[in-house]
Amino acid sequence: MHLTEMILPIASSFGMTVATMPLFIGYFQMKKYGQEIRDEGPKWHNIKAGTPTMGGTVFLASIILTSIWVGAWQNKLTSYLFISLFILLLYGALGFLDDFIKIFKKRNMGLNSLQKLIGQIIGGLVFYVVLLSSQMPHTVNLFGYSLSLAFFYPVFVVIWLVGFSNAVNLTDGIDGLVAGLGTISFATYAVIAWHQNQIDLLIICLSVIGGLTGFFGFNHKPAKIFMGDVGSLALGGLLATMSILLKQEWTLLLIGLIYIIETLSVMMQVTSFKLTGKRIFKMSPIHHHFEMSGWSEWKIDGVFWGVSLLSSAITLLLYFNL
Repeated sequence: MHLTEMILPIASSFGMTVATMPLFIGYFQMKKYGQEIRDEGPKWHNIKAGTPTMGGTVFLASIILTSIWVGAWQNKLTSYLFISLFILLLYGALGFLDDFIKIFKKRNMGLNSLQKLIGQIIGGLVFYVVLLSSQMPHTVNLFGYSLSLAFFYPVFVVIWLVGFSNAVNLTDGIDGLVAGLGTISFATYAVIAWHQNQIDLLIICLSVIGGLTGFFGFNHKPAKIFMGDVGSLALGGLLATMSILLKQEWTLLLIGLIYIIETLSVMMQVTSFKLTGKRIFKMSPIHHHFEMSGWSEWKIDGVFWGVSLLSSAITLLLYFNL
């Protein structure tokens, strides 16, 4: 796939998102459908109450449509392309239901954690069956070394998809953060997919880049719309999918460093409070800790994006030298 051809999926997904998003925002504003703010969240977030959400619906549709038409054009409608889009669609659907309940029931809780977990596990198992049919070895790449997991491989696949899906979801708490992080993450996987000549996966990564950059124009502070769980759950599941299909599972530990830190901050906060009654952070996930320490959302975005760029650059450096 030539560089000039690689521009097309980015432009297609970007164009669809930018053209459709104002209509989506306008509809939500007309119907007065908006984000419900958590009671325990930062008080200054109350001003965001009523902001349209579920913007992930638009860029997910753009990503899927672009991936299919570009895949057909490039003769790359492969099982890997379709299973990646299946994970994107299924995890997005779980997020959509979660957001839908929050908005139309006017509450800040949608699906309960068990309902979402069951759906995510089912998606992971379907993904594993596809891997099984393609005779992918039951190994993971650990910094260049092939580690056999044998019968534990399906457990790893499910944990990897569920874990990173929820990690990205936890990270999506301030304007523009995940849109920027996701663009960096999928750009890194685009480089790896291009190097491996896995054009089907490259097409998806480029489509995500286009969709997220188009969405960022509406999501940066002050956000006109949030991506919602429909966007964040889907992006996290797709990131884990990319790392597995490219057989570069270790890379997500660095590419996804911010998502991991955000998740660990929540785990540490909950554990500390249950054991000692004391909190480690002013609030978790950790981006809220920095907010409550006086950082602006733009500063948090910039620092977190910078860390992500650095960790992704290190990932590529290691990838090309291992």
